[in-house]
Amino acid sequence: MRAAPTILHLDMDAFYASVEQAAKPSLRGKAVIVGGLGPRGVVATASYEARRFGVHSAMPTAQARRLCPNGAYLIPRFTLYRAVSDLVMARLRALSPLVEPLSLDEAFVDLEAGEAAFDSAGARAAGERLREEIRAATGLSASVGLAGSKMLAKVASEAAKPDGLLLIEPGTERELLAPMSVRTLPGVGPATGEHLRRAGITTVGELAEAGEDELVRMTGRAHGVALYRMALGLDDRPVVAERDAKSVSVEDTFDVDLHDRVRIRGEVQRLAERCVGRLRASGHSGRTIVLKVRRYDFSTLTRSETLRGPTDDPAVVREAAARLLEGVDTTGGVRLLGVGVSGLADYTQEDLFAQAEAEARAEAAEGLDEGGGAEGADGAAGEPVPAEPEGMAESSAGAEPAQERRWPAGTDVRHGEYGPGWVQGSGVGRVTVRFERPGSAPGRVRTFRVDDPELEPSDPLPLVGEHAEDDAGGGTD
Repeated sequence: MRAAPTILHLDMDAFYASVEQAAKPSLRGKAVIVGGLGPRGVVATASYEARRFGVHSAMPTAQARRLCPNGAYLIPRFTLYRAVSDLVMARLRALSPLVEPLSLDEAFVDLEAGEAAFDSAGARAAGERLREEIRAATGLSASVGLAGSKMLAKVASEAAKPDGLLLIEPGTERELLAPMSVRTLPGVGPATGEHLRRAGITTVGELAEAGEDELVRMTGRAHGVALYRMALGLDDRPVVAERDAKSVSVEDTFDVDLHDRVRIRGEVQRLAERCVGRLRASGHSGRTIVLKVRRYDFSTLTRSETLRGPTDDPAVVREAAARLLEGVDTTGGVRLLGVGVSGLADYTQEDLFAQAEAEARAEAAEGLDEGGGAEGADGAAGEPVPAEPEGMAESSAGAEPAQERRWPAGTDVRHGEYGPGWVQGSGVGRVTVRFERPGSAPGRVRTFRVDDPELEPSDPLPLVGEHAEDDAGGGTD
């Protein structure tokens, strides 16, 4: 534990949803839900307006629609989220060279590693200044926790939400933690929480009073010692600037179970291609190829193959994934497929024999990908199933090939006459677009045929900066 609150934890507020509200003026102050739109979609993030209806992350989208039927349901746009995240992380690194990103919207900062010396007053001022800079750069709010340890800094930022700052003075940790639920502590999930509740322990104060020996008896030595230390507010973990990725993976959840073996093989091939794209973007290669198959009865099978050296070659990964699929029984149907690469390295040592064999087989199987069907599928509102956030299924795929252009809700588009906008919804051969941009007034809504030649997908507009190059044809109501 440190004598001054010099560990900062930053957590952006409802990040994906807040980015969407900032990018789409007509959604400001309204319930926004970002995630999968299909029957098996999952909520990634809900705005605070949507949370008032009981919507929360990891909730099935179908349940969210029942709770909040008038909310705006949008696909995630990771290109934009990463761009905004880069702006935020740049502000953190200007504060200190020791920044430990946990995700796109969350990070620890070691203020002691910076140029300034911080006491409580200085740390608070730095935290407030950071929040102001992030708001100026992105238009978004962030919550900040400051404490003498990583655990307490994260507890503080959670208590400060939304759009607040909480500093825990060294020496006050036990008093602050005592009334909090044991679920506040890292690693105390539903199972451990229920186990402790049955023993009459529901708060952190009661956990500390139980003593280390009793907690060891209840939960085992390693867990018991850790629980007791956390209950006392003790945490000596350092802020680590580099967090090495352990694996890269992508998954698809299907609206309708797949039975056609050719279609399943095609989907695995496409997943392998997407996985390699993400692997290369991260600057890594990997040795172990992993195939994940969730069957119709929710049973999940995982198969892996370790190569002789790390690779980022799509042909090698495709071939390995295909070999793994051959050993999996898909009788009865498949609801999810995933391909991943682990054993990552920052260099490539190609397995030339495997690569040559893979290329030969790929040439022999030319055309396989062309028979696999479309990657999207119409959801309940006639909208394609979208890509979902990291840690969940990356996208949902339908059972039949698409016969027309598909426009998921939230997609960025540009019209030859009206300029940039975003898709509000689609179905029955029509697509509805709202023409607006970050910083504008709420824009006008227009409806087009899904095959309108003037309407094209577009890259997201930045949240800040000049848009003079954009057409000004959208207008307002």
